[in-house]
Amino acid sequence: MFSGLSSLYSFSYCTVRDFQNAMRGLSNYQLSCCVNTLLQTLSATWELSDLLERWDSAGVRADSHNVPMQLKKVLAAMKSDHGHNSPHRDFLNCLDRNSFRLCVQHDADEVFLSILNFLQQQMDDRALALEIQNLYKVSVETHLQCLECSWVQTQTSFQLSLHLHVKDDHDSLEGCISSFLEDQDLRGRDSCFCAQCGIKTPSKRVIKLLSLPRILCMQLKRYRSSRGDIRKLDCKVTFPETFDFSEIARGGFSRDFAQDEYTYTLYAVVVHSGGTMGGHYTAYVRPRGNQQWHYADDSHVEKVSLEQVQAAYGTYNGGTAYMLMYRRSSKEEGRQPEFSG
Repeated sequence: MFSGLSSLYSFSYCTVRDFQNAMRGLSNYQLSCCVNTLLQTLSATWELSDLLERWDSAGVRADSHNVPMQLKKVLAAMKSDHGHNSPHRDFLNCLDRNSFRLCVQHDADEVFLSILNFLQQQMDDRALALEIQNLYKVSVETHLQCLECSWVQTQTSFQLSLHLHVKDDHDSLEGCISSFLEDQDLRGRDSCFCAQCGIKTPSKRVIKLLSLPRILCMQLKRYRSSRGDIRKLDCKVTFPETFDFSEIARGGFSRDFAQDEYTYTLYAVVVHSGGTMGGHYTAYVRPRGNQQWHYADDSHVEKVSLEQVQAAYGTYNGGTAYMLMYRRSSKEEGRQPEFSG
């Protein structure tokens, strides 16, 4: 599992200003670089911050175990010039009380999904909790056809993060998405149970998209298990600034797919440096109302270019993009302006 090693304590922070937008660094407190990195991406997801600000959390204000309440507080504190050097300390302690222990290495995708699940479980405003879920929800329809009797079973599910398998050599985000949507023959140990045959049989799996979310989060699965050993793939995986999902998916949409906007623009990248047994997380983010990209490494924050962001496609020493976050454009907003980098 990927990890989050860095200095155990570092209490300084850095704030970068750009057009009255502040981006605040976060001190590394008891191996917190993984959570620090995710907080930077969540802070850049202004839709989430707006929904949490609408939540009346007065009834849980004294509850130190409530993740959404603590997340609301830390995201507000990260926008402020005032306050102590570790505005995220209470949030870290809250995660610790919810079984994500301090001083323990964690996987960024696992923590990200757990935070979203805590929002669903612990918010007393169910309507707002559902809005947050829908912000990330990818609805998927899976058809599984038995190749022995042609019986077909259909399942509808949703995911809060698309897990995209990475190849052993050069790859691209577009290629990973295409592979995710490819029809697959499942044979041998991958065979599936057929209720009509009463046994496991060779099957054909077809995945169709029912809906795409406003925020599309994709994890690049860079680890492989072989003979009991887990290795990380540091191969090159390029990713675009913007892309049209319809051009990649083509036949991957269900007949019930009703959306007419498919264009996504990159706004955050979670980077992992190191191997499977140890490493460090950092983030590239583009804050709200700000065309300037920033690089956040715990308490250190600096401005960077789009070219530097996209150079995080691979290689061990420079770190590898592990999670990519894109925002879907809408007709009301029009086309996103070009990044000046």
